[in-house]
Amino acid sequence: MNIIGHFKTITTHRHAVIRNCFKAGIGFQGLFHDLSKYMPSEFFYGCKFYQGTRSPNEGEREDHGFSYAWMHHKGRNKHHFEYWTDYNPKTRRMEPVKMPLRYVKEMFCDRVAASKIYMKENYTDSSPLEYYSKAKGIRVIHPETAALIEKLLTMLAQKGEDRTFAYIRRLKRY
Repeated sequence: MNIIGHFKTITTHRHAVIRNCFKAGIGFQGLFHDLSKYMPSEFFYGCKFYQGTRSPNEGEREDHGFSYAWMHHKGRNKHHFEYWTDYNPKTRRMEPVKMPLRYVKEMFCDRVAASKIYMKENYTDSSPLEYYSKAKGIRVIHPETAALIEKLLTMLAQKGEDRTFAYIRRLKRY
């Protein structure tokens, strides 16, 4: 178990997301980002599967076939598109729901921070888009939400952080 390493990683990540949220115009929301990671049901699994180069949830999935910590986390944090699924009484299936804009903004801030934390000096402004694109065909996300997050990640890759965050601050709807 690597308690110190995991604590430093999640705290560094959280502070990076808070900074990004202020740049995106949702600073107050950023102050509450990922607090569930400090709860025992997430924190102890994170310590057990800590590697420092990727999410501990990946190691936990390799060990258990799924991640207890992720199951807890995604159900409490609205900036994850996985939170936004519900039963559709017409189709009688679980389907993605369009995310409110403020959570899409936080998702962007989270993705950028996570890429920087795990990639360290190998990070480029294209890294978050490259990571997102790996699962594009299998992700269950509302089409409008997917289009917006992809647009923001592409803008980051092409125009950089300053222009992308300025755009996000002005964004009122999608």
